Order: sequence, then C-alpha cells, then structure tokens
Amino acid sequence: MPGETQNPPAFDEATIAFAGRCFNLARGGYAAELEQLVAQGLPPNLTNDKGDTLLILAAYHGHHETVAMLLARGADPDRHNDRGQTALAAASFKGAERVVLALLDGGAAVDACGPDGRTALMVAAMFDRTGIVDLLLARGADPDRVDAEGRKAIDLAMTMKAYGTPRRLAAASAERIDSAKSQR
Repeated sequence: MPGETQNPPAFDEATIAFAGRCFNLARGGYAAELEQLVAQGLPPNLTNDKGDTLLILAAYHGHHETVAMLLARGADPDRHNDRGQTALAAASFKGAERVVLALLDGGAAVDACGPDGRTALMVAAMFDRTGIVDLLLARGADPDRVDAEGRKAIDLAMTMKAYGTPRRLAAASAERIDSAKSQR
C-alpha cells in the first residue's frame, strides 16, 4: 500500500553464510573463486552490513588482482561504505600502492569521497604514505580540495604529525598556483 514502510526481506541462515563466504573470498584475495561466482550471477557490488563492498574489502586487504577482476566485472570503484570510505581510500590507508594503481587504472576517480569529503589523498597524507601521495598527485589529485570540515590534505597530515607528506603537498599546491598564474 502506498505510504507504508516495507521491511527488507529476511535472509535465511544459508544465504547469510554464503554471503559471508563471498566477503571472506574478497578479504583473502581469492580472485579466481570470486570470479566464478560473479560469472554465475553474484553481484560485483555485493555489500555487507557495514556498507563494505567486495571491492572495498579486497582493496583494504591489499589484493590487487582481486580488485582488478572485480572492476573488470563491473564493480563500482567509487562506491563508499557506511563510514564514507571508498576502495581507493582504503588502499591508501593501508599503503597498498599496487591496489591504488589497479583502482585508478580501473576507473576510480582520484578525488572520489564519501559524505565527509575525505579523499584518498587526504587519507594517504594523514598516514604519511608518501609513495601513494606522489602517485595520487601524479594522477591529478587536488591537494587544495577540502573535506566537509574545510580541511585540506596538508592540514590533516599536520594534525596527524605526518613527516613526509606535508612537504609534498605544499610543493604540489604551490605548483598548481604557479601553473594557474602562468596561464593567465
């Protein structure tokens, strides 16, 4: 009836156990097994109770081959979980450069974020992941973008007492300013 709220369907124990095995395959990097299931109809954007997709879990656990397979099978690279984290931010947090590359090569937006506005560059900067900061900047990440609280990546890095990333971010920001001035 219109206007009534509907409860989501209840799943039986076997369905819940199967979904749990699928999420464990993503966490464990079992790309071939997961690919077979996706080929048989498993949604590549299957999401758990925390909003984590198979892709986010594979990215967080550093499995670049599983990430590449899920992207090739249609997983949304920019979808965020209930905490506003994207697969790219998860890989950046963990320092998984090969996963970051797989995500970017697979179509992830370099400045994608959740509702909090926190990008992968901000996350990498906070945790002093200098190699990933360099990679994201080389792929076009905006060092001057602000999150929902008005903080830039450099602000977050300095708050977390990161050592190497603030200098890189300051240089990238200055380079953007100089480039903008020369184009006028």
